[in-house]
Amino acid sequence: MINLHSLTFGYPHTAPILQDFNWKVERGETWAILGSSGCGKTTLLYLLAGLRFPTKGVIEIDGERLTRPRPRSGLILQDYGLLPWATVRENAGLGLQVRDFYGEDGKHTPKNFQPEKDPEYWLTTLGLSEVADKYPAQISGGQRQRTAIARTLALSPDLLLMDEPFSSLDAITREDLQNLTLSLCKEQNLTLVIVTHAIEEAIALGSKILLLDSSPRVFENPHVGEMEQRELYELLREKMRSEKSEK
Repeated sequence: MINLHSLTFGYPHTAPILQDFNWKVERGETWAILGSSGCGKTTLLYLLAGLRFPTKGVIEIDGERLTRPRPRSGLILQDYGLLPWATVRENAGLGLQVRDFYGEDGKHTPKNFQPEKDPEYWLTTLGLSEVADKYPAQISGGQRQRTAIARTLALSPDLLLMDEPFSSLDAITREDLQNLTLSLCKEQNLTLVIVTHAIEEAIALGSKILLLDSSPRVFENPHVGEMEQRELYELLREKMRSEKSEK
């Protein structure tokens, strides 16, 4: 699904954030990207989304070199990205409106695109039917995040990219949305890459965890979602703390 070959990226006049980085993600896997602030987590996500481009190296997604945002990648940001003047229903259908505007050009919309489920289906599935005619300012943070998820899923993505989407939510809402995300990925066969700074969230969502530091490492998490995995939690905590102390 995702192949990164000898990837290097750095901002002007700074040392590279990522250098000669190789990474492979198989279809249907759930990955959590974990690391301290400034390690390049969000930068890597934006590279996968086609919003930034490597200084050197190649990004391939689904066998094709990434040269622009691909229409089957869904990106969900921490601030939800909802239009404040549009209702929940209108926000959920916004992506499809944009695709109708461009038509099936293969760039903004996949060829022969037919959404598997319409926005109304996702509003019902995500428990938003009762607030569908309200505006973002009139609903809770969890409902706003579910609206952003509904808008993305209406586009039938095969890759879901999430940038700390639950960090501003209370513990119960965050746990509910984490469980919802995992179940949706399983039902829709979505590949998930989620950026987080929280070890607990990485263990809850990532069947594999990429720890970004000076020597990026991958940790297997076969019992994803089982927070009883104290051993893995302590290992990740130790690695992150030792990396921070060396800086």
